[in-house]
Amino acid sequence: MKKFLAILMCAMMLVGVAACAKAPAPAAEAPAAEQPAAPAAAAATESAGGTIYVLGPTPDHGWTAQAGVYAERKVADINAEGKYKAVYMAASTGEEQVDQVQTILANGDAVGVVFFALEDAAKAGQEALIAANVPFISFDRIIEGPDKYAILNASGDNWQCGAGIAYWLQQNGMAPGATLVTLIGDNGTVCSRRQEGFEQFLRGEIEYFDKDKNESYTTTQVWTQDEINALTADYKTVCNWSADGAYQYLEQKLPEIVGKAKAAGSLYIYSMDDEMTFGLMNLLEANAIDEATKADFAALNVYTSAIGGMAELYAVIDGTSAQAPTAQTYFDGLMSVYFSPKMFENVINYMLDYLAGNWDYQVGDGKYEPVWIVDAGNVANYEGFTGH
Repeated sequence: MKKFLAILMCAMMLVGVAACAKAPAPAAEAPAAEQPAAPAAAAATESAGGTIYVLGPTPDHGWTAQAGVYAERKVADINAEGKYKAVYMAASTGEEQVDQVQTILANGDAVGVVFFALEDAAKAGQEALIAANVPFISFDRIIEGPDKYAILNASGDNWQCGAGIAYWLQQNGMAPGATLVTLIGDNGTVCSRRQEGFEQFLRGEIEYFDKDKNESYTTTQVWTQDEINALTADYKTVCNWSADGAYQYLEQKLPEIVGKAKAAGSLYIYSMDDEMTFGLMNLLEANAIDEATKADFAALNVYTSAIGGMAELYAVIDGTSAQAPTAQTYFDGLMSVYFSPKMFENVINYMLDYLAGNWDYQVGDGKYEPVWIVDAGNVANYEGFTGH
């Protein structure tokens, strides 16, 4: 009997092996980069205990650095809470961020990535996340192409930054034929959208909504595109977000600019960042410009804008800074559109919302935080960030 049972058991094992050999292994499906890479929020919730990666700048100085400081604090809070591990990965270039993405993918534990691209060169990193089906939020610099596959594209409202400056300059007399200097941060979407908003407001296509005053404003005169082109054609430069970049350009061009502006008696400065506005003030304080040009500049009606919210510029506006006398001597108006780096912290919270299933956005949607003008009338109500 024992011999019979042994023979029967061997026969059954051989049948099982044969059945396994005939069953094909499930095929591994490679994620298609051309499809939106956004797993359902419910599925993401099951990955609790995974890692949220936050890619951003090295915290050293300026707006981007302060954004990095806020992000590092939020990462520390997430780790203290303990539900997810969070890692802040600092970089100085877009290429470095591409390498960081490869590290993230090799780790294999990412439940989401918050991606503050420092340059458009980071595009390959976002494309790698798409191919690997890792959900990501694109922050501030929105790179075209990958933006269609981000679970959210989040930034301050750059179109409204441009619209607000156009409104303010127009309120201070800017009209067709005026002399305008445009100081551009770089050639990415942040500044291109600011320029779009500036022009759309003047053409009467959009309003400027000021959150501080809870009021909407429209252009007092509808401009033609030819008039806008003439306004913006002569004096513009890319400063790479630096005071030095603005300084170097204006050191060469300011005598010519002042000479042209003297005909109408007014000059308008469209600066897309606080740092570049400081570049103009630094030049006016230096010996690089002759005294005759400085005197002619002081005689003009000069209205100078900025975007950001640096405490150092707020101190110029409210008169408490050592550079305030420079602004009082040379400018007839100075403002900065509020664009806080603290929004980076808010964007990390959006990723937490996504992982919790609290999510109404569609893949590729945009979330743009409101902005408003800060000038001498309301600067006391706002705390700036440390830029220098």
